[in-house]
Amino acid sequence: VWVDEFEKLGLEDCLDHKWPVSCVHISDHKTKYLDRPYGRVSRKKLKLKLLNSCVENRVKFYKAKVLKVKHEEFESSIVCDDGRKISGSLIVDASGYASDFIEYDKPRNHGYQVAHGILAEVDNHPFDLDKMMLMDWRDSHLGNEPYLRVKNTKEPTFLYAMPFDKNLVFLEETSLVSRPMLSYMEVKRRMVARLRHLGIKVRSVLEEEKCVITMGGPLPRIPQNVMAIGGTSGIVHPSSGYMVARSMALAPVLAEAIVESLGSTRMIRGSQLYHRVWNGLWPSDRRRVRECYCFGMETLLKLDLEGTRRLFDAFFDVDPKYWHGFLSSRLSVKELAVLSLYLFGHASNLAR
Repeated sequence: VWVDEFEKLGLEDCLDHKWPVSCVHISDHKTKYLDRPYGRVSRKKLKLKLLNSCVENRVKFYKAKVLKVKHEEFESSIVCDDGRKISGSLIVDASGYASDFIEYDKPRNHGYQVAHGILAEVDNHPFDLDKMMLMDWRDSHLGNEPYLRVKNTKEPTFLYAMPFDKNLVFLEETSLVSRPMLSYMEVKRRMVARLRHLGIKVRSVLEEEKCVITMGGPLPRIPQNVMAIGGTSGIVHPSSGYMVARSMALAPVLAEAIVESLGSTRMIRGSQLYHRVWNGLWPSDRRRVRECYCFGMETLLKLDLEGTRRLFDAFFDVDPKYWHGFLSSRLSVKELAVLSLYLFGHASNLAR
């Protein structure tokens, strides 16, 4: 995540490593250096902090799988796989994009971000320890892999790297967005070829990550009886796949909308409650902004390697206010229009 995002959320202590500079290799002949610190989230620290907050606020936990949900006029309930039934005024689903309990009224024509990553001990690596490599779009590693190179030219992938010391590094080959989904094995083969070209010999794999993130597509039907947050609510950034910082920022927004409804003297429930909480998370201006980001995703889907390089070459040349804001989902529609016009002026004919 970007360090400034977690600082604003009071979560900087959940980062286990920070890099003062990020870099983007556009090609073999061009590299961008980004003066914006990047950090690695410690899953353990973040989870512990959230659990401690739950304990302090007397949250009750119950471990079971939800089989179905039932709704009445002013009450909803879940039926668990152990037979227990739990009732309440509102169900909030944070189980991820594959949830069966969130409804859509439009075709789910989302894109997919696919990645293969490893946290590895290596003999050595070529990365600067004070720089996090956000994207490496170079394809010289495929010089002896004609089949892979042809496919990469049409559907490019990049390397994302976080070096911790001279022998410990996180490496991830990523397809930014594809539709239909680029094969995971294809992504993995490209990473193997890249590491071989870079002379990186893996001693041991400490962690392995197989990542598929759904991006863009329609929002869930608004409103509906079950509230959503996280991947199932549509808050994944449609053009980048970022979600953690945004989820952490919007969770209190949703919580406040729930408290205002259920904690009021009128005790707002039923259809009025659903309307308030869904529109609290997705007010009209936020929906319009998301449509702009979805348009960005649709543009990325049309670009080959050269088009992608040209786009990011221009993107990271704009005033940092714009690329910072774009990647952090905080630009207004007007600001997105300014950014789009700039990128249009620097885009290839195909991208236009």
